[in-house]
Amino acid sequence: MRRGRRSIVWTAAAVLLTFILAVSGFAQDTAAPENPPLAHLKAYVQAFNSPVPGQMKAFFEAHFAASTFNEIPLQQRLNRFRGAKAQLKSLQIDKVISDEPLRASLLTKAADGGFLLLNAVTEKTPPHNLLSLTMDLVEDPANIMVPDPKAGEKEFTAAVKAFLEEKTRADEFSGVVLVAKDSRVLFHEAYGLADRDAKVPNRKDTKFNLGSINKNFTRVAIHQLARQGKLSLDDPIKKFLPDYPNAQAAEKVTVRQLLNMTSGIGDFFGERYDATPKEKILTLRDYLPLFADRPLEFEPGTSNRYSNGGYIVLGLIIEKLSGVDYYTYVRENIFKPCGMTDTDAFPRDAKTPNLARGYARESETAGSPRVLNFATLPGRGSSAGGGYSTAGDMLKYVMALKDKKIYLPDAANGLGIAGGAPGINSVLEWDPRSGYIVVVLTNFDPPTAGQAARQIVAWLPR
Repeated sequence: MRRGRRSIVWTAAAVLLTFILAVSGFAQDTAAPENPPLAHLKAYVQAFNSPVPGQMKAFFEAHFAASTFNEIPLQQRLNRFRGAKAQLKSLQIDKVISDEPLRASLLTKAADGGFLLLNAVTEKTPPHNLLSLTMDLVEDPANIMVPDPKAGEKEFTAAVKAFLEEKTRADEFSGVVLVAKDSRVLFHEAYGLADRDAKVPNRKDTKFNLGSINKNFTRVAIHQLARQGKLSLDDPIKKFLPDYPNAQAAEKVTVRQLLNMTSGIGDFFGERYDATPKEKILTLRDYLPLFADRPLEFEPGTSNRYSNGGYIVLGLIIEKLSGVDYYTYVRENIFKPCGMTDTDAFPRDAKTPNLARGYARESETAGSPRVLNFATLPGRGSSAGGGYSTAGDMLKYVMALKDKKIYLPDAANGLGIAGGAPGINSVLEWDPRSGYIVVVLTNFDPPTAGQAARQIVAWLPR
């Protein structure tokens, strides 16, 4: 349930979003050896642009840490690359945004004129191979947050507080922000109103709609079942859902492709969703008529496209194998073990206490009135998104991953996940190398949380 920031992630560190990648040439810097992350990024651009067959395969093999292929095999990465190449044609490096010992960012320009930010994170120890390579769509290059680390925690928290207070006064922020270094909370404050009509303020423990961040819980659940031997990531849909409405998809699409959004199964948002009374969408099976009978958008494994529908299918597989509904499974097997007592997919009409109501701009015009998003919400969220949580519970989730109470492949590389829809925007960033965790939950439209998170990350002390 996400219509916000798009990001490409080459590792399992984040939910895979709409895949975009491409390349162009660059000038070699012969003056001094480059930091490994920047060198990796330039090598990626060069390999992507190369007309020589096999160059991208050689890049993956030479530049990525072996551990990153555990969940996303080499062939899967190559299939995505081919889809990306067909879409973007080329990239031209515009400028270096950041160049640090373990991370770097390059602003690039695609053949269609769009800008994309290419980011790399490497291992701490030699040979400093890549742990992740991500790309963010940049709507306005002037708004890119260049790293500007504060001198210490006191200066950092003062800057964040002043920034959020100013945004709140301008009606550009409403929500909760939590920043921690490992389990130690550096900043945790609430701003704006949870209910504008009743003038109820947001609190630190207010529950916000997570949007697509819920997909990360679905990923954990699938890997739990895989580790129990109840499924293989290469099993097809039909093994678990023989009555799936699209026989071709049931035959061809695997669990791994559903996880990685390379299945060809599309979205459930659109005309059918808009025409359906939202109070009738209460179970995962209620979502199926919105998308499941449609033809595959591409041959499974050959491209990458954001797929809410695919995560509905994953939720149904979880229900089939566990014998309980999806909501019960994640509550008992993820939320409770993590101590996440304020996290659940609360029904829309349940009158759940301390729940933030979402407010969307009436139009895209800056400063247009904000209206309640209630009518756009399904009767209940799903395995694709729409559940609720608090900033404190999201910190507990990260710590449970860190302490291996729950399992997600490549969690040691961190998380960078987000969710967004009208009146909904949430971001969770976790960098295990620095220990920093940033949670931004809002009841405003995207990119409210994303903009705040980028500024906060840019200010983190080093």
